[in-house]
Amino acid sequence: MELLIGALILAAMVFFVLRGKTDQTDYDPPKASRQPSPPPRVSHRRTPRFDGQTAKHVEQERVLTGPAWITDGDTIKIAKQQIRLFGIDAPELNHPHGKNAKWALHKLCKGQTIRAEITDEDEYGRVVARCYLPDGRDLSAEMVKQSMAIDWPKFSGGKYTELEAPDVRKKLFLADARQKGRMHIWEKYEARQKTN
Repeated sequence: MELLIGALILAAMVFFVLRGKTDQTDYDPPKASRQPSPPPRVSHRRTPRFDGQTAKHVEQERVLTGPAWITDGDTIKIAKQQIRLFGIDAPELNHPHGKNAKWALHKLCKGQTIRAEITDEDEYGRVVARCYLPDGRDLSAEMVKQSMAIDWPKFSGGKYTELEAPDVRKKLFLADARQKGRMHIWEKYEARQKTN
């Protein structure tokens, strides 16, 4: 039986290579022969941020569902659509706790079908959505509870403030600085990183 499964896998792989489609989204091997999935790639490039200045509220409800690709601690992709989690702010990947935030969100979403209810869209097609796990838990709330993100009252109306741990804003000081318009703190931090 294992020999038959192996032959089928090999035949399918040859077929996709010959067709010029080698990415794994076209083929999902049987569970018995799956290798553990590698951890998501960590990139130090900045993710284009949702542009709140050009954002417009979505009048007609749009919902995306599917597995999520984790970009950072507050951004995912579902079906190639970049989605910013509603009402929270997590550290950038190159900031303190940025990779931890990404991994925390990865752990929450791994193997799950995420439901994203889109609320806003900017002029570049990037969206903000309230995102939910299959059991109904709000991803934004879960990230704040784990101290991997902070509430962004300007956008959430303070929905997640009560979930914040007492010292989380000190821990995630750069996200807090962004919310308060203190970008000079970011600039100093990033200048120090370049010299090190």
